[in-house]
Amino acid sequence: MKTNPMRELYCPRLLPLVLLGFLVVPAGFAHAGSRTISREVLRDKIRGAWAGQMIGVVYGAPTEFRSMGKINQAPIKPFELSNAIVQDDLYVEMTFSRVMDTIGLNATTVDYGAAFKNSNYELWHANAGARRNLNRGLAAPLSGHPRYNIHADDIDFQIEADFIGIMCPGLPRVSNQYCDRVGRVMNYGDGLYGGMFVCGMYTAAYFERDPRKVVATGLACIPARSPYAQLIRDLLAWSAQEPKDWHKVWQQVEARWDKDDPCPDGVFRNFNIDAKLNGAYIAFGLLHGQGDWQQTMEIATRCGQDSDCNPSSACGVLGAMIGYAQIPEQYKPELAKLADTKFDFTEYSFNDIVKSTEARALKIIEQAGGKVSATEVVIPRQSPQPPKLQLSNFGVPEKVLKCPDAAWHWEGKWAEKTCYVWADQLEGRVSEGAGSEATLHFKGSGLALVGELSQEGGRADVYLDGVKSALLADAYIVPKTHDNDLWRVQGLKPGEHTLRLVMRDDADSRSKGRKLTIGFAVVYRTK
Repeated sequence: MKTNPMRELYCPRLLPLVLLGFLVVPAGFAHAGSRTISREVLRDKIRGAWAGQMIGVVYGAPTEFRSMGKINQAPIKPFELSNAIVQDDLYVEMTFSRVMDTIGLNATTVDYGAAFKNSNYELWHANAGARRNLNRGLAAPLSGHPRYNIHADDIDFQIEADFIGIMCPGLPRVSNQYCDRVGRVMNYGDGLYGGMFVCGMYTAAYFERDPRKVVATGLACIPARSPYAQLIRDLLAWSAQEPKDWHKVWQQVEARWDKDDPCPDGVFRNFNIDAKLNGAYIAFGLLHGQGDWQQTMEIATRCGQDSDCNPSSACGVLGAMIGYAQIPEQYKPELAKLADTKFDFTEYSFNDIVKSTEARALKIIEQAGGKVSATEVVIPRQSPQPPKLQLSNFGVPEKVLKCPDAAWHWEGKWAEKTCYVWADQLEGRVSEGAGSEATLHFKGSGLALVGELSQEGGRADVYLDGVKSALLADAYIVPKTHDNDLWRVQGLKPGEHTLRLVMRDDADSRSKGRKLTIGFAVVYRTK
């Protein structure tokens, strides 16, 4: 996922660290019985999963966000396989793999957050919001909480969770525990459940060759009443009714589910980066690909939107199902040439991450009550157990209030500034330093203030209905971090509200300026 809308953010005060406990496997965790798999087959499936991610991402990469709200009918010319080395779909998840390999499997959410805070690659959406929060002193898991991150339901954890499912063969409950720990760094609610869904499919792929059963296992790992689960249930039902016509099923999913995306970049636009819709496209590839490699990869890509991430996960799951030995031979010569090349921003090559994943998998199997010998592993049976339902509850986007709108009132030195959300040009407002104010009257139950964040960002105090908010509107953001979440609020009593911004004369100590740019505001209503 590489997207670059206009940049922006907010800034909370320093908050105390929130630690999550160590992973504990309770008595009775496993169901009766166990399954045995040879070490050779285990390694082959791990290798197949990582190779699948690499193949899938380079196939879809040229089409990423080229087809939004429509099926991609154009010819697909994939990149060379070497392009996988520079893909964020792969190297971001290796940041968290590295934490496990250095700190250990009992690493906490705060540990994962600390590693993410200091990462050096470009980030967008929930990932960017999390890194921004972490760099302002807000520790994980609050860095991914919807109070502080408008992108909490976005795709981010979903595309970097694969490594967890791969290291938890046949162990969906263990997978969910690791997902809960890592995923809360940047996501919450459906954004968190996206990673659990994908990882649940990987855990099933070690012992299951039926794609429908694999998808059903992923579904069983997330709360049944979540929108994400509702969408996947619809997809399973509709694909069973129309197994030969994925286009028709896609239209059914589009009509019911490709709407009300709370991400400011997707409001009233075809762009949709939320986890559940893109997660459905992963499942599309598996269900309608029916075990065929090319069909799985192509369908997940042609569904559109984040069309490199989705075939990457679909092919990763399929790679775990069939193993590296059964991956089409056409990819293996290039995979062999790349096997010892380090992925960008990591200490891992393909061979390294396969070896690292296998070592973690063996430890996890033993911790779950299984057995490991020189030739085979015995894995206790586990049925999925979804977590308690938690939703972001941003609400439904109701209206976009642009800066020239009469709902805004500007006092002091506000200059017009051209802003962009993707290709959409907007008339924004910019002020610098103390002495200026902006007031917005709106009717709804929530608001997202969208602005331009940069290394020259300044600050403003925020008053909601006359009460000063604990959260500043802070337009500073660390380099290589692209966001537009200036300030947000949800859960208001439906009705009339007033937002007032008062420019301050201070800024983050790292900022080179005092600028605060407002692009627009999104008003939300209760669902």
